[in-house]
Amino acid sequence: MLLRNLLFAIVLLFCASPKQLQAQTMKIGTYNIRYDEVRDTANAWNKRLPFLTGLVRFNDFDIFGTQEGLHHQLQDMKGQLPGYTYIGAGRDDGRQGGEYSAIFFKTDTYKLLKNGDFWLSETPSKPGKGWDADFPRVCTWGQFRDNATGFTFYLFNVHFDHRGPKAREESAKLMLTKIKEIAGAAPVIFTGDFNFDQHSPLYTIIATSVLLKDAYELADFKYAPSGTFNGFDAKQLTNNRIDHIFLSSGFTVKRYGILTDTYGKGQFPSDHFPVMVEVAFKK
Repeated sequence: MLLRNLLFAIVLLFCASPKQLQAQTMKIGTYNIRYDEVRDTANAWNKRLPFLTGLVRFNDFDIFGTQEGLHHQLQDMKGQLPGYTYIGAGRDDGRQGGEYSAIFFKTDTYKLLKNGDFWLSETPSKPGKGWDADFPRVCTWGQFRDNATGFTFYLFNVHFDHRGPKAREESAKLMLTKIKEIAGAAPVIFTGDFNFDQHSPLYTIIATSVLLKDAYELADFKYAPSGTFNGFDAKQLTNNRIDHIFLSSGFTVKRYGILTDTYGKGQFPSDHFPVMVEVAFKK
């Protein structure tokens, strides 16, 4: 019996694909793409678009959260990102009105199992502003299954308010509550433009929580030549990271990068730099 079981195990080992024998990895991103502002003449959306999507394709993101994208911008991106689709809802009406916190993913890599949206406010189930926020703020989430391995995880993507300090604090608390409520004990990725940096007490609420840790702090290798906001101006560069990727336990962060690509005469694809992490996970 022992010999038969040993022979069976050896057969399974030789039949397994190289991908199954290696640690499974995925490339996760977060990218504030800057809404299509008509006054951005030198940095107009139609000029930035091919470089922004080219950056995504060259770095081969598997799944990534976006912020500020309007419906037509997301459609433009989808048209230049073959093999990707997205989920999300406009923050103004829960349909196509206003900015999205959309999630793009490779359709041949992941199956979307379920998804939803809620608002960062006292009434999360309906569109509206919360606390002292200037604008409605929406969270888009999805449950995904890796087609090759069956690994299942959740990704939550947000854009916290840029003016309301109370709104940012309450949004951080709400997100921890909703992530636990929706995902339970499942693996979680939490991406977004949080409008607070790594020195903020609000960052500490999330980064020291039981649920989540900052991928930057977990990374084996870090490439961070700048902070994540550039304002379309190299003179504004700092070391402050306001765009973050947080992870639950179960992920090992192999690489963390802030991708500071430019085009033309030093122009940026967006007024934020994208953040990318490569992580390993257990089946």
